Order: sequence, then C-alpha cells, then structure tokens
Amino acid sequence: MTNRTMPMALANRMPGVKSDLTPKALQSWNPDLQPAAEALGDNSITMLGTIEPSYGDDTVTAKRVSAALRKIGADNPVDIFINSPGGDVFEGLAIYSMLLEHKGKVTVKVLGLAASAASIVAMAADELQIMRSAFLMIHNTWVCACGDKHAFREVANWLDPFDSALADIYHARTGIEKPDVTTMLDKETWIGGADAVERGFADSLLGAEQVSQGVGNASNLSPDAAKIKADLLMARGNAPRSMRRELLAALQSGTPSAAEPGTPSAAQKPPVAKALLDIFQNT
Repeated sequence: MTNRTMPMALANRMPGVKSDLTPKALQSWNPDLQPAAEALGDNSITMLGTIEPSYGDDTVTAKRVSAALRKIGADNPVDIFINSPGGDVFEGLAIYSMLLEHKGKVTVKVLGLAASAASIVAMAADELQIMRSAFLMIHNTWVCACGDKHAFREVANWLDPFDSALADIYHARTGIEKPDVTTMLDKETWIGGADAVERGFADSLLGAEQVSQGVGNASNLSPDAAKIKADLLMARGNAPRSMRRELLAALQSGTPSAAEPGTPSAAQKPPVAKALLDIFQNT
C-alpha cells in the first residue's frame, strides 16, 4: 500500500467545538508501551501520547511532527511509532496530510493502540505494521460542544462531511465498501492486530523485539509524562475530563509558600490533593 493513493482531507475547525478523547480509548491505553531503544533511529518519530493542538511536552502536535519531518528531510524515509489513545481529530487530520505529502517512504508501527485520531494518522503509511496484541479503533468524529438545540443541530450537520471524509480514508486504505466502513464508524470498532492485517488496515505484524514495556516508575517520568499517567488514572476513576484538566492545572500552578521554598501553599494543595486521592482510591 502506498500513501500516494490516499485522499487528502481538510481539517477546518468550528468555533466553540473541541474534539476530544473517548473515555474507553483512554482507559484502554497502556502508556508504558514504547519503542525498543534499538528500533529507534535518526529517522524515527514517536507518537506516544495524546494528539492535541497543545498541552505538554509529551503531546503529539502537528507543529512538532512538521518540525521533525523537516529535520529528517523531505526525501528520506521515516518511521512513525504510535501508541496513542487519539485526541483532536483535526490535529490528527493535519498530521495525516503532512505524512501524505512527505516524499520519502512512511512506515507506521503501531505498538499498542492507535485509536481515533491516531488511527487516522496511521492511515497515511506507505507500510503499516502492527503488533499482534495491538489495536486500531475507528469511530465517527467525537467532539464536545455547548449550546441550545439549534447549535447542536448545526454542529451535527457540520460533522457530517468529516465523518464522510474519515470513511473515505479507511475505504481507500482497506478497500472495504464505504457503507460498511460507515457502519463500523457508527458502532465504534476495535480491530486487533491480526484482524487489521486480514482486513487491509495494516500490511504486516510488527515483531515483538521492536517494542519495550516501560518500567512504570513514576519517579523516572518527565513532568508531562507524569501528567498523562495521572490523567489516565483519573479517567479510570470516571473523573470527567474537565475535572481532570482543572486538577492537573491546579497542581501545576501551585504557589510555593514563603516559609518553605518549593512547597505548595497550604491554601491550595490540600483540596487538590484530596480530590486526586479520592479519585485514585476508587480506581
């Protein structure tokens, strides 16, 4: 399969509408899966977090992917390692388009999960390899919005072309008839590694030697990786995404007290810490 035959897709955003992760995708994601050190090279790009316009150092963004592709060089092959629960579909479509335009061979390697927006990125591969134990997840465009019934009708109508574009992408990749792909998107479909190869989403199974299971030691994580894992734990405790973002932001912006430099103030930390503890104890 070559990405030269794949359709391009627009990624226009609608004011007031935000694409988001599904709770099931986040809960099914194992962030400790990563490429084995020996599998990485100078032409490798890792996508091991959520796909969003901006959030933290471990977030996958179109801007960062663009910079990495420029560094690799337009005519050189690139290996993309994916383990992501997805995220912002519009950011995913932007990355997908960048990979289609890359002149060198694009090899995508799915380590654990390529869900939602991450599955769209994977479809830009000239060659797509997937672990037997890994999954692709495809579904209709999933967004959060606010407004009255008229606003929601407008949002629903606005989403129709995006869902059709996603169906076109998966149809072009697999050869599965578009009405059947549409049904898969409507139902939210999870596709295991061997099934992905059999149905044409992937070209071959990825060797286990290319994947490493992280130690999962929080003391070894970067601050942004720690935020992602905390977000995952809270999601598994059924905390709403808005609450998770508020708690993580509150922890990040804790103000040191004058008496003890580096210690979060007594006025702020206890309520935030208690809320996090309550959520973690219920996971």
